Amino acid sequence: GPRWLIGRRRPMFPETCLPFSERRTMQSRSPFLDDLSKLMTSAAGVAQGARAEAETAFRGMLERWLSEANLVTREEFDAVREMAVKAREENEALKARLAALEARIG
Repeated sequence: GPRWLIGRRRPMFPETCLPFSERRTMQSRSPFLDDLSKLMTSAAGVAQGARAEAETAFRGMLERWLSEANLVTREEFDAVREMAVKAREENEALKARLAALEARIG
């Protein structure tokens, strides 16, 4: 091997340890690896596109299901909750008033 590797452990990827002028490109090293690299890049792009399409389809299906499920919105829920709190407070006030009237009468 080259003089600079004497006495050292061989690196995992020796082509990256060579001086820049001595490095070989992937294409000149192996057309098979170049084709494999292109194939993997294409497969990753296809997988990413399929994922985006699946997410869009799922989101649409979920929105349809929620619109058909007869659910209330958060705003509607909060409005009804406020009405219930107010009605409970009025009920407690009327109970106290009724107790006071009953105490006066009897």
